[in-house]
Amino acid sequence: MRLWSDSFKNGAAIPPAFAFAEPDPAGHVRLAGNRNPHLAWDDIPAGTASLVLLCIDGDAPTVGTDVNQEGKTVPADLPRGDFYHWALVDIPPTLASLPAGDYSNGVTPKGKPGPQLSDGAAQMRQGQNDYTGWFAADPAMAGRYFGYDGPCPPWNDERVHHYIFRLYAIDVPRLPVEGDFTARQALAALHGHILDEAQLIGTYSLNTTVKSA
Repeated sequence: MRLWSDSFKNGAAIPPAFAFAEPDPAGHVRLAGNRNPHLAWDDIPAGTASLVLLCIDGDAPTVGTDVNQEGKTVPADLPRGDFYHWALVDIPPTLASLPAGDYSNGVTPKGKPGPQLSDGAAQMRQGQNDYTGWFAADPAMAGRYFGYDGPCPPWNDERVHHYIFRLYAIDVPRLPVEGDFTARQALAALHGHILDEAQLIGTYSLNTTVKSA
């Protein structure tokens, strides 16, 4: 399998148009375009019944004490974990691409609806991403965040974040998750069903002293 994007090159920086936030000299960050990037694929293996797409930031700080705090930094060597930005499941194997901006176009306070796509596209479903938990204590933003919401790493992080877009070819037409599932539950449900996979990695940073590619 191959996975690529016209929005950014593998290993290169993701443009702010596809991020949740971008640098702002006046206040560290401001909301950005939050558009899903273009993605395309080919060489799907025989027997593929559906596809699953995940986007994961593997550089999320595991300790948030100093995150976005004036006068402090998040050290590059701080232990890191995964933050899930997108789970799109039940993609028909006949589909070969996702246009930029079709699944997210701008920041939606309190989150986009789901799990069914609002336009009723095919049978595809979207899981909750990790902004659901991140904004849980913020009255202005709290809600269930389905679908794609792009990069927004800490503006004081010394580490460049890497965003992994991973496409799985699986042997069942409907991923065995139900209800308002999360991206983590989608990943767990893939066990035993994967025929092949491909990935694309983009980088992003809101720290203007750190290069993102």
